[in-house]
Amino acid sequence: MARKVAGKIGAGSCIALALAASLTLAQERAPESTPPSEAPPLSPACEAPAGDIAAPASLPHFAKALRERKTASILAIGSSSTSGVGATSDAKSYPAQLEAILEGALKGVDVVVANRGVSGEVAAVTAERIKSEVAREKPDLLLWQLGTNDALVRIAPDEFENTVSSTIRWLKANEIDVVLVGLQYSSRFSRDEEYFAIRNVLQRVATAENVAYVRRYDAMRFIAQNHANLQMMARDNFHLNDLGYQCMAEHIARAVIVGVFAKRRPSGN
Repeated sequence: MARKVAGKIGAGSCIALALAASLTLAQERAPESTPPSEAPPLSPACEAPAGDIAAPASLPHFAKALRERKTASILAIGSSSTSGVGATSDAKSYPAQLEAILEGALKGVDVVVANRGVSGEVAAVTAERIKSEVAREKPDLLLWQLGTNDALVRIAPDEFENTVSSTIRWLKANEIDVVLVGLQYSSRFSRDEEYFAIRNVLQRVATAENVAYVRRYDAMRFIAQNHANLQMMARDNFHLNDLGYQCMAEHIARAVIVGVFAKRRPSGN
């Protein structure tokens, strides 16, 4: 069985219970292929408009694994936001919290989330590592958190786009679903043109490749602007703190759960 961390994550346990109730009702009222009538609820601190949280897409391989095997494997890969820099413990990282939320929401299944984040990594390096990690973990779903470091070291947008697109196609060919997890928001980069260029690439690639895209920048900006008393960033105003990782886990969980029930869109390729 997957490691159990629900008892360690505080508010994450509450959202898991709420998600479970919502999804149980949706499953009773609709066929497996029909999306839930409502988005999974969020804890108050993490609330943001659905459009600012994610652009969901179907996750057919992950959904099939849950349906047929009652177990599924998720590979979370990326940089410091995946490894959990700034969190007070490993249990507060987003992959650990995500596993607890999904197992609480998708009753009767076992979800294992492997954390393979490496701080400071750019997309091209992660793309090379993905192949060996996929061979080792054999995931049904890959969560790829990316873009922030590429923007900071000024990777050319077209080079970044080629890396991401080609890697997504490789994953599709190996029957692995993909969720792209975008750049974080920080007031330090709110006027950085390179930052916006990389954000725009991710949006474009996600649409072109029909994969889910978690809009971290938009959701975090909404929370920062509407909940000024909440601090989601660590002292360096760059890495996330425990609350930031909680919201990241909840937002990604929303995209994943909606994707499990979403109808598959026609391919644009």
